[in-house]
Amino acid sequence: MLKSYFITAWRSLWKNKVAGAINLIGLSVGMTAAVFIFFWVHNEWSFDDYHPDSNNIYRVTTNLKEQGWVWETSPLLLAETLKKEVPELAQTARVFDGNMPVFNVKNSPVYDKNCAYVDGSWFDLFHYDFLDGSTAAFANDPNSIILTASDAIKYFGTTNATGKIIHVDSADLVVQGVVKDAPANSSFQYTSFIPLANLLRNEKRRKSDEDWGNANYITFIKIRPTADVNLLQKKINAIVAKRTGGNGTSITLLPLKQMHFETALENSVYRHGNKNTVYIFMVLAIMLLLIACINYVNLTTAKASLRAKEVGVRKIVGAGRAQLFSQFVVEALLVSGMAVLITILLVRFCLPVFNKLTDKHFSFAIFSASLWSIIGFTLLAAFVLNSIYPALAFSSFQPLNVFRGLTALNIKDSFFRKVLVVFQFVVSMLLICATIVIYRQMRFIQQTNLGYNKSQVLSFMLPLTVDVNTKEATIQTVKNELQLKPAIQGVTIANQPIENIGSYSTGAADWDGRDSSFKPKIAQLSADADFAKILKLQMAAGRWFRPESATDRDNVILNETAINELHITQPYIGKRFTWKGKQGQIIGVVKDFKYKSLHDKTGPLVVFQNPAWFRFFMVRVAPGQATQGVQDVENAWRHFFPGAALDYHFLDDSFDQLYKADKQTASLILGFAIIAIFISVMGLFGLISFTAEQKAKEISIRKVLGAGVITLIQFITKDFLRLIGIAVIIASPLAWMAMDRWLQGFAYRINITGWMFVIAGGITISIALLTVSFQAIKAAIANPVKALRSE
Repeated sequence: MLKSYFITAWRSLWKNKVAGAINLIGLSVGMTAAVFIFFWVHNEWSFDDYHPDSNNIYRVTTNLKEQGWVWETSPLLLAETLKKEVPELAQTARVFDGNMPVFNVKNSPVYDKNCAYVDGSWFDLFHYDFLDGSTAAFANDPNSIILTASDAIKYFGTTNATGKIIHVDSADLVVQGVVKDAPANSSFQYTSFIPLANLLRNEKRRKSDEDWGNANYITFIKIRPTADVNLLQKKINAIVAKRTGGNGTSITLLPLKQMHFETALENSVYRHGNKNTVYIFMVLAIMLLLIACINYVNLTTAKASLRAKEVGVRKIVGAGRAQLFSQFVVEALLVSGMAVLITILLVRFCLPVFNKLTDKHFSFAIFSASLWSIIGFTLLAAFVLNSIYPALAFSSFQPLNVFRGLTALNIKDSFFRKVLVVFQFVVSMLLICATIVIYRQMRFIQQTNLGYNKSQVLSFMLPLTVDVNTKEATIQTVKNELQLKPAIQGVTIANQPIENIGSYSTGAADWDGRDSSFKPKIAQLSADADFAKILKLQMAAGRWFRPESATDRDNVILNETAINELHITQPYIGKRFTWKGKQGQIIGVVKDFKYKSLHDKTGPLVVFQNPAWFRFFMVRVAPGQATQGVQDVENAWRHFFPGAALDYHFLDDSFDQLYKADKQTASLILGFAIIAIFISVMGLFGLISFTAEQKAKEISIRKVLGAGVITLIQFITKDFLRLIGIAVIIASPLAWMAMDRWLQGFAYRINITGWMFVIAGGITISIALLTVSFQAIKAAIANPVKALRSE
């Protein structure tokens, strides 16, 4: 019986080749898009859950009540203290990844930006697959290192690197093992691991870090299954209060699996996800799958009258409702099964493009349970959506309903199809609107006045090995050398790049008229006398620092926001301002510039001069001299810092990196918008083809009676264009609400205007018009004799 169902289903599919092709292509493309989105969504939701006992692993979070800050870091001594005093803990591990050591293999020094200093217990607490070696010696020998496969291949050309020597900073480390690269759903995208003991051999550093007031390490704990988290948290807080003298610092425990969507942190070394984005893409995947299935339902139900005889004959010869239901379910299963085979091929070949768009490393592992669960879920969803309604409609089919135009649910069949067509184009219109708004916001970001000039500015970091006693003299010597080069217009140095200032302070400032309880959060920038000139900052009042001015070492410059939010009254210039214990004056007010991403509002900023903080050079290269400017920097670097790694970037590029996730979202939305339009157009093409075929005789009679081609085109297309117009009207307010909410994530954003929806509607209607016009013109110019020959 089942075999006969499949044979009949195949014959029906073969007989209706156009409809079958439209169904197969639409379903395949829609399922492929849905599979890719579900890949990404599954990856976001499953972050860090692959570790054994991940439900019992927590990260220690430090809350500074007075400042209102939340840190993911905690004191160095916390882990050791908890191991001794809290029996509810099964294990602890710490990590520090802010050092960026220089790796030197074959005299090719490079910064390893993804190196982590970890406890020996790190590999016991978290899961890693070893390809070579083990952790046996790692925990006991500070001169050890463990590499990931990518780093092992990068430095040695093989993953069999155990026993090899790699020069890191000033020491030779022995490779003790090689592990697989972290999966895409891991927060820990480290490429190398060095024992924490190696970092703490520096006595000055260890002494500083052993102060309970310094929180520089990320601490993870694994609790015993019987432990009560709330009671454990109270116990830990009592220990911290005892060690810190009750300074208001408190500890909370964050489950490992919640870390990816954390939003309250002041700063983070890990990339975090956005739940709202995940929800949006989940809905998008479902919508794309729906509009692909709508094509099948529409074309299948549209041909209901053509299959009336088949259903009637089957009933006459004794076929029951269950048999008819099974027949049409098998047809849907056949189409869905064929579509999923095409989907697998499309996923396999399009995966590199998707990885590039998302900056992930998804793999097509043939034995991957997650891969087949996603594909299986998509197939099941497509099968259910494709089969249930058509099967119910046909199995309960009554011959008399053919003449009434009713479905099994006594709903006008044409009305039902119109609703589905409107839904398809509502989704398409929503995505087109989203693409336009996101594009405009990205363009606004590129064109907005940042308050400084980032073009042609090259930035690089001073080596950490520079002697602190000679640091200031070294900086000045390098600066003087670079300024002699014709390709270089100027050089300045600061403690951090201008495009992403992430250093803040509270309670370090005092000025005349300050309320003693007012301790605002202030961004801090240490910059030299040439900073404003090189970055082309504008002064609102006063002046910048003077070169080699001893008194300016205590003076400060505030931005306009600081003047307003700190409630500093006029006259600003000359007013007392104490900063980090140094009493000076406000010598200038710089016009606000965007020192953070446009997601964040510009806040108070204090600029001061402290050469001990200086770390980043910023070099303005003459127009058209970028290549020569880079070469001059490289030559100076080799001269002054031989053997050290040079890591430079242009401010334009680093600025763009701030919006990498937004650009990825824009690219994905654009891609899925094109897919949604493609699927919707295919469905519309199929429906207009069927309509033209169904009304062929009526069209021919009208043509014989004198109707022109334009009149016939209007007759065929008017209903469809009316549906697209309705879709545009419905989608416009929905798109406005969705995109207005998305824009709330930017402190500086565009205004949504009506012309955006006009353009989106125009694109939607134009695409639909081209689709229906092709078939309408074909039907209008056809020879009426062929259609009327049987009459």
